Amino acid sequence: MGFLRKGLFKGVSFRFTSLTACLFLLFFASTLILPISHNASLSLKPAFATEAPAPAGGEAAKAEEGKKEGEKKEGEKGFTYQPAPKLKVGDYPIVKGFNSRIAVWIVAQLHLWFGAFVLAVPIFVLVIEGVGMATKDERYDHMAHEFIKVSMTAFSLTASLGGLLTIMFVSFYPDFFKYMASIFGKTMIIYAILFFGESFCLYIYYYGWDRMNKGFSKWVHLTMGLMLNVFGMTLMVLSNVWASFMMAPSGVDDAGVFTGNIWEAIRGPLWNPINLHRFIANIAFGGSIVGAYAAYKFLSAKTNEEKAHYDWMGYTANFIAIFGFLPLPFAGYWLMKEVYGYSQQMGITAMGGAFAWLFIIQAVLIGSLFLGANYYLWCGMGRIKGSERYTPAIKYLIVVIVGCFLVWFTPHTLIMTAKEVTQVGGTHHPVLGSLGVMSAKNTAVNILIVSTFLSFMLYRRSNKIATASWTSTGNAIQVALFTAGAINIVFLGVYGYFIPANIRIGLSIPQVMTTLTIIVVSSILDGFMYKGAKSTGPIEWGKMGARSQYALFLLAVSFTWLMGLMGYVRSALRQHWHVYTIFRDNSIDAFTPTLGYAAGIITIAVYIFIALVIFAFWIANFSAKKHAEATTH
Repeated sequence: MGFLRKGLFKGVSFRFTSLTACLFLLFFASTLILPISHNASLSLKPAFATEAPAPAGGEAAKAEEGKKEGEKKEGEKGFTYQPAPKLKVGDYPIVKGFNSRIAVWIVAQLHLWFGAFVLAVPIFVLVIEGVGMATKDERYDHMAHEFIKVSMTAFSLTASLGGLLTIMFVSFYPDFFKYMASIFGKTMIIYAILFFGESFCLYIYYYGWDRMNKGFSKWVHLTMGLMLNVFGMTLMVLSNVWASFMMAPSGVDDAGVFTGNIWEAIRGPLWNPINLHRFIANIAFGGSIVGAYAAYKFLSAKTNEEKAHYDWMGYTANFIAIFGFLPLPFAGYWLMKEVYGYSQQMGITAMGGAFAWLFIIQAVLIGSLFLGANYYLWCGMGRIKGSERYTPAIKYLIVVIVGCFLVWFTPHTLIMTAKEVTQVGGTHHPVLGSLGVMSAKNTAVNILIVSTFLSFMLYRRSNKIATASWTSTGNAIQVALFTAGAINIVFLGVYGYFIPANIRIGLSIPQVMTTLTIIVVSSILDGFMYKGAKSTGPIEWGKMGARSQYALFLLAVSFTWLMGLMGYVRSALRQHWHVYTIFRDNSIDAFTPTLGYAAGIITIAVYIFIALVIFAFWIANFSAKKHAEATTH
């Protein structure tokens, strides 16, 4: 443990013990306050004991469904709205040689992947271009230009897949499309107009890059980038309206008759959680795909200058992916909380029913993302002089990260034969079964996030020596903060085993707040401590082992597979409903696939997506200059 004195904890005396105790008491006090205030809004009833009828299409709608089959409703301006159709197998067109469900599934997923990519890239391109303009460093401008270049082919593919998806809906599910259009027809028209607006801004933004690079025209160019993102974000939230309506319909009565108020239909209970979750996921996903492009270019680079440029580009992309990935579990928890709030049956089906084991697969993928992101950072420390001060800490971080990973994907209930159940004494493992509940998993994922942030903090410090007079005190505060925070997170996890489930769920809030406090306070302290710090030497960009680039490929593939998996879970929660509880799916392909079948379809879609991404990379490379302006700093 000698590295503690030489590295992060240099100059830190054991006075930090008192700081740790004080900080832990603060965290603990928040533990007492936050769950109480959180659960007050939920009203502390026994978990799953009662369930109020879900508004506009919850489970209670089933009892009323048959009563209003012929009902019509007069909306605004005297227009008559029809109830949701009651279809039979013969009402669905059958195209020979096509499985309508699989075809729509794959095309929709490909459209979502490319859509996520082309919506995310302009966001961080605008930020990077702004940084380049503020610092007058053309390297940022060149990197931003190359980022947006990669997305150009992807934009065309997104539009093509969107058109193909519309044709498939009209061909395979005409009555469903007609019903959705009867409610959201206005938003679909707005969507088309916004798409043309986005296309206009994108082409001006990309093709005007060199001409609009100086003076006032640069501000015009940044404004076009801002408008591009405004159009893209609006397109995303509009498309989320349709997806959230299918899961949790609002603005309609129990028979699916539209009330005439489009805002009620838009503002469903899951709309904002899906908006936030997709926005954050898009950032992480876009960063990972661009990181894969940088890795591809790094491995194929012929000169040291090219290697240096694409090494820096890969690092930036990895930073963006981590930046988006760290808050993603919190957005996911909020989404699932709202799913439970709307329909406990849907929530239980997701986390404890037919789809529970998909979340074990999700845990494996998330664990691989954490391992890959940390491994890339650790490899990156090899190109920094002075990083040897922190390399001894890596083995301890590995132990913590792998340990949390193992807890994260430990199942609560095992799949066993009758004989094995008898031998074990039940479906729960006598020792490891307790690690399968959310108390353990919430604890594990928060420690994973804190550990990943610590890896990034060590990386950032590697070539710097703080010169602030209060560095010793600042380090002591940080050590106390990490220690007290970790103790509080673990304490809350253990405490969750001794309280009812409806109160236990509230403990995730102080755990999240503890994690965010550690990240925010440590970042602020580091910013002040290392302002004007001495450098141990420049970062030697390009001097990176090839194995580090495969970590970037791992991140891209894992993110893609993870998005496909969770997209399937979100959609399949509707089970045999086009629109949950009000519009039944009676097509011949209306079935819930087995885990293996679903995983196989997702894998096929991933292969197709990767092939198309490679094509997009080739197009970007084909149009690239022979020499990328490279950097060393």
